[in-house]
Amino acid sequence: MIKKEAIILTAQIENVNGVPSAIYTRQINHSVVDVWSYLTENGKLKQWFSELEIITLQNNGKIRFHFGDGSYESIAITEVVENKVFAFTWPPKNSVRFELEENDQGCKLVFIEYLHEITDHTAKDLTGWHVCLDVIETLLDGKTIEDRQSYWQERLPQYQDLLREASI
Repeated sequence: MIKKEAIILTAQIENVNGVPSAIYTRQINHSVVDVWSYLTENGKLKQWFSELEIITLQNNGKIRFHFGDGSYESIAITEVVENKVFAFTWPPKNSVRFELEENDQGCKLVFIEYLHEITDHTAKDLTGWHVCLDVIETLLDGKTIEDRQSYWQERLPQYQDLLREASI
């Protein structure tokens, strides 16, 4: 089951270098190394985002987004700093960045989606990232996920409101 306290951890919309951005900040009670493994090891990555597959984990590397019908889209990895930064493009025009920082409680995770393009699908993407972050933390805690789709549906109105209120 996904933790109840995760419900209040909605992203903040801020302007980062002139680009509207959704910023999620999480304190995860696990080591940076453990969190990094869920971001970058395909076996663990597939547990929280089954469509993604890392082909080459390096600057200018590649990720594949599998559509489930045998086709895929290539996504460019823009930055990798082991156990610290993992960033890649997010089609069609956005990009995402994971930043990890070790602290006394484990790991501070900051996830940013740079919203170069806002569409009707943006709230769905932001809700999806929210759920993905919750799933990563839940998996690290050794727990299972029940009814991820319903959880996503419950969060979607929060992100629709967030984008409306941000006036972007």
